[in-house]
Amino acid sequence: MSAFYACHSEDKGIVKPNILIILTDDQGWGDLSFTGNPNLQTPNIDKLGEVGISFDRFYVSPVCSPTRAEMLTGRYHLRGGVSGTSAGQERLDLDETTFAEILQSEGYVTGAFGKWHNGMQHPYHPNARGFDEFYGFCSGHWGNYFSPTLEHNGKPVQGQGFLADDLTSKAIGFIEENKDKPFLVYLPLNTPHSPMQVPDRWYDPFSNKMLDSLVIGEDPDFTKAALAMCENIDWNVGRVMEQLKKLKLEENTLVIYFSDNGPNSFRWNGGMKGRKGSTDEGGVRSPFFMQWKGTIPEGKLIKEIAGAIDLFPTLMDLLGISYNPDKSFDGKSLKPLIFNENATWEDRIIYRHWNNRTSLRTQDFLLDHEGNLFDMNKDPYQQYPIQDSKPELTAKLSSAKDTWENEMANELENDLKARSFTIGAPGAKYTQMPARDGDAHGGVQRSNRFPNDSFFENWQSLEDSITWNVEVIEPGKYEVELYYTCPQEDIGSTFRLQLGENYVDGKVELAHDPPLQGMENDRVKRMESYVKDFKAMQVGEIYLEKGEATLSLTALDIPGSQVMDLRLIVFTKTN
Repeated sequence: MSAFYACHSEDKGIVKPNILIILTDDQGWGDLSFTGNPNLQTPNIDKLGEVGISFDRFYVSPVCSPTRAEMLTGRYHLRGGVSGTSAGQERLDLDETTFAEILQSEGYVTGAFGKWHNGMQHPYHPNARGFDEFYGFCSGHWGNYFSPTLEHNGKPVQGQGFLADDLTSKAIGFIEENKDKPFLVYLPLNTPHSPMQVPDRWYDPFSNKMLDSLVIGEDPDFTKAALAMCENIDWNVGRVMEQLKKLKLEENTLVIYFSDNGPNSFRWNGGMKGRKGSTDEGGVRSPFFMQWKGTIPEGKLIKEIAGAIDLFPTLMDLLGISYNPDKSFDGKSLKPLIFNENATWEDRIIYRHWNNRTSLRTQDFLLDHEGNLFDMNKDPYQQYPIQDSKPELTAKLSSAKDTWENEMANELENDLKARSFTIGAPGAKYTQMPARDGDAHGGVQRSNRFPNDSFFENWQSLEDSITWNVEVIEPGKYEVELYYTCPQEDIGSTFRLQLGENYVDGKVELAHDPPLQGMENDRVKRMESYVKDFKAMQVGEIYLEKGEATLSLTALDIPGSQVMDLRLIVFTKTN
């Protein structure tokens, strides 16, 4: 949290509304019946826009973690050091303040249930960024959606049932438990991000369905799975809204719904150019609904451009909280647009960036990453560039883009100076060090080229090792627990976990050789790693000295063909 800020409620007698933010993962603007998709029905989500307000042109980032960082801070993701989606690049700088921290300081009880994707180890963990309660996973994606291993406030736990349903149930339970207090519930669901897994109840109606409006490059089987997942999301939204009604909280709860980027495949998206990963319109335009019954106008469509960077300042304004950040917002409060029919609203530029590509959007024009200019009122599909007929406007916007990119590059250069993975931060009983954040040496291999839900395998030699670049914040004694698999014929290997001069030795004494999981639930071929049911092994206690060092895992003896497959190390403070 930023060290210097000031905030206070302007009216201490104001009734604090509850806040529910639902963020979906890889659901495009077009994945709703509200926006005209003929292939699915999403009545519960649609109702949020019908009973509340909808923003016609709402912009997020092309991929997951940048959008989450911008939503949490009200600032462009590159300012906060978020430059990627794994290998530590997804971590939000510690000198950034989240709106959850401000609401926490204002007396809100706060809970997050789902995919975090802005840092795993404290003080990057959601429990250290403003959330009293966290249930879900911190990685960029997960390899199994049916009763997977998750975490509860840093401790590994077993999920219960289909993941999106489980996350929603935990959010509903949190609402029930805190119904008499002002609460913030952040529900970042994991779907329809791949792997494309969804229960039969939702998939069966799509399995033999003929899809309307197929687009170039579309995989109908992938689309069917994605839309089935979206209808499941809709059902879960209905469950949460029903809970609010049951508890008579609907009129005192601000509900916000949007997605983190464009669709994760070529499918119906209103004819827009681009999908997830693209800075074109289709990659960054998201549905955005706000409902606050009795307070926010019903059925209003707002056509002014807005974005994830606007959420933080808008919340502060709506709640009557005077907040003076030491780092300026890039976003602005949308309150005037929400309540005023003829609000004075100056045109603005919203920048979208990913993979060294930047586009910008004004109310009427889009300048793409190649310098092509489009009139988005006359040409919403980006088919007819007009930079030759509007050279002055093109030059002005190109200059603005260059200035922005240079500013972001300078900020990012300062932010990304060798950030190690932290162990033992104040307030953290548990620290997870997953394979995702480690480096393999020798013959050790990662189970998939995408690190997020991978594990290490092929550990066969005394010359092999696995390392993590870490910073121990609080020195002391820590219990060590490994999550591993090993067949019966290979048990007996001894290994050493070492940091500096201190180490703890262990031995693989119990066989645990479960099969790979995931393919039995996949509706289409996946990109992500398959997973296993990894077993916890108690290794012993190690003393960790304060400071930066290399944490290493090496083998001392290998009587069989391998040591083990490794998914995770958990450190637990003992003093």
